[in-house]
Amino acid sequence: MIYTFNKTNQMKAFKYILFLLLIIFIGTAIYIAVQPNEFSFNRSRIIKAPASLLYNKVNDYKSWPSFSPWIEHEPDADLTYEEKTSGVDAGYSWNGKILGEGKMKTIAVEKDKSIKQNIEFIKPFKSKSNINWTFEDTDEGTKVTWAMHGKQDFMTKMYTTFAGSIEKNTAPDFDRGLFKLDSIVNADMKIYNITVNGITEHGGGYYIYNTTSCKISDLQNKMETMLPRVIQYAKTNNIKMAGTPFVYYHKWDIDNNAVIFSCCIPTIEKTISAENDILTGQLEPFKAVKTTLKGNYKNLEEAWETAMTYIPSNNLEFSGNGPMLETYITTPTDSENPADWITEIYIAVK
Repeated sequence: MIYTFNKTNQMKAFKYILFLLLIIFIGTAIYIAVQPNEFSFNRSRIIKAPASLLYNKVNDYKSWPSFSPWIEHEPDADLTYEEKTSGVDAGYSWNGKILGEGKMKTIAVEKDKSIKQNIEFIKPFKSKSNINWTFEDTDEGTKVTWAMHGKQDFMTKMYTTFAGSIEKNTAPDFDRGLFKLDSIVNADMKIYNITVNGITEHGGGYYIYNTTSCKISDLQNKMETMLPRVIQYAKTNNIKMAGTPFVYYHKWDIDNNAVIFSCCIPTIEKTISAENDILTGQLEPFKAVKTTLKGNYKNLEEAWETAMTYIPSNNLEFSGNGPMLETYITTPTDSENPADWITEIYIAVK
């Protein structure tokens, strides 16, 4: 009789436990089901770089391994690129032990402003989401925003219920990716090289110019005002240019922090200006050591030092009052990336 009683109580307890588990299961299922059917989040970072450089980096999938936070976790993952890797319909796919399997495709772009992409995860679970990038100019730099939006089916809701929201799990990767994008683009802009091309013959020719003297420390500010003035004068008066702008250094006095220079535009023929501050000059052909800087103007001092050192080191002599020119072959107008700027230095020699 005692045995029957205990067995009966055990059966009742077992039923209660099953009932309780059923209630928990149903309650959990209801809780999961009522979770939002969509998710959306974004992360932003202000990067001190032109929007065009950032846009181009993100727009080309072949650049993604350099800043992707996911590929960083598994750099040996198998990446396959579509025939087109940038612009609309560009795409790539990945397959790895950590990354799983997935693919991404670009569906819309607005040059230097926005990129829209579709991302599809195939393994270890299937899901599709939309990726949006925007590039906004600000006083402090370019505000880059990386956003993600998608739908949540029941399985996704169940996963996020126990593992945390998609934003909680993915947003730190977005922050990491934006940090890496910042570092890589700024490193790209700092790339430069200096080449001493050797002796050349400068053809000389006519030019229009304005001139001044100032402290060496004020040189850059003066040039930023004077050179556009000469260029604008040439354009306004339909003066045909015979080449790219250049600066003619007449005197460089380090001891007294003083420089005398002219901002010049080469012209096809002799042009007499009606403006008091725009003058006409002529360079006679001269023998020179040519040095080329490809990179930011911040490296011009090193380029000049390299050129000046080359001359005596190669048994050459400076030509007394000979010209010393700084010619701007590629400028910020041609490319926003300082690494693409080309400047040629000519120093007259005997």
